[in-house]
Amino acid sequence: MKAVESWPDHLLTLAEWSAFPEEQRGRCRELVDGVLVLAPQPPRHQLAVWRLAAQLEPALPRRVAALARIELVIEQAHPATVRVPDVLVVGGEAGAAHATRVLPPDVLAAIEIVSPGSRRTDRVMKFAEYAQCGIEHYWLLDTEGSVRLSTHRLRDSRYEPTGEYSGQVTLELDGITLPLDLDALTALRTTA
Repeated sequence: MKAVESWPDHLLTLAEWSAFPEEQRGRCRELVDGVLVLAPQPPRHQLAVWRLAAQLEPALPRRVAALARIELVIEQAHPATVRVPDVLVVGGEAGAAHATRVLPPDVLAAIEIVSPGSRRTDRVMKFAEYAQCGIEHYWLLDTEGSVRLSTHRLRDSRYEPTGEYSGQVTLELDGITLPLDLDALTALRTTA
């Protein structure tokens, strides 16, 4: 029988979250209004995360990076909120240093891969949180069935849809041309 780990009995501060050992923070996934949140990720989701970051990275200029699963501090005050988007495109010092924790001004785009367990969080909660903290681009990648990408841009403190994509596409992000093969994000490898 597995022992159940003890969970905090209060809303956590950012300092308390930061003091958690890395393996516990990785398992908890996110801190929302001081509450630890678990978010299981199926293998198809994980595959898409790493492949998307790998496709984005070579197209990005120096001091801009595509980073998978790094901490984004939404709210530093108590109770703190720390999200872990699937992929962030970050610039400035955060991009140059390949930071493990960033603030919203560092983020050029937040990308979430929607899965059955994250659909509402990605389409409602994070949609509102990322807009409120000023992240200019929010992309949602749906891998159920054929892979589809919907892009949004912040206008007047709200996200407006800017496109729906599938297959091979070339997107523009703040003057950066990004070629993507969306089908390759979840395609199984063929045997030789």
